[in-house]
Amino acid sequence: MKGILGKKIGMTEVFTNDGVLVPVTVIEVEPNVVTQIKTVETDGYDAIQLGNTTIREKVSNKASIGHTKKANTEPKRFLKEIRGVDTSSYTLGQVIDASMFEAGEIVDVTGVSKGKGYQGVIKRYNQTRGPMGHGSQYHRGVGSLGTLLPMHVLKGKKLPGHMGNEKVTIQNLTVVKVDLENNCILIKGNVPGPKKSLVIIRNGIKANGKKVAAPELITYAVEETKEEVANETAEGITQE
Repeated sequence: MKGILGKKIGMTEVFTNDGVLVPVTVIEVEPNVVTQIKTVETDGYDAIQLGNTTIREKVSNKASIGHTKKANTEPKRFLKEIRGVDTSSYTLGQVIDASMFEAGEIVDVTGVSKGKGYQGVIKRYNQTRGPMGHGSQYHRGVGSLGTLLPMHVLKGKKLPGHMGNEKVTIQNLTVVKVDLENNCILIKGNVPGPKKSLVIIRNGIKANGKKVAAPELITYAVEETKEEVANETAEGITQE
């Protein structure tokens, strides 16, 4: 098991050499710092704690400052654990970047979904509405709330309430590209959460280490001709 913390930037699209459009989510992966290593002997399980997004000491507290100083790093906004890792391959204060993953890997992405506020059963649970005629008197209601025998609403009845803003994991997503220059990972499809939200990328549990063929993406390069370079040089000389 391996994992890293990132920030969801948004969605875009890339093209393969075959002309196939691939929708991808761009996840910015700043260097993560191993702030704590947990073992079975001391904590009862194996895990590493990763810190992401540096913050000022002024807006932090003494507990978090002292905790991160043990790893010889600055206070972090996000601290998350990755369980089931080989703790012997990590050291306290180690820096992890996007090179941990490569194109073609199958990953699971965890995040907090967008909050929808208080919603009815039609939007929240995709229930059907009633007839929309004027005499219906039932358009978007919750339906029958109980049967005659118990004389009360049964437990588990789907009712209106708070929708979204919950932890969601999407499995079996494919890494399309790892851009080390810009510290970004392109993942095929959508991932949970709004823009600029924290996401956790782990290798896929169900994939068992399997990989798929990474698509060959079209790259664009701007080439300047000799005439354009000469014109720019001449303009610079004249301005001086």
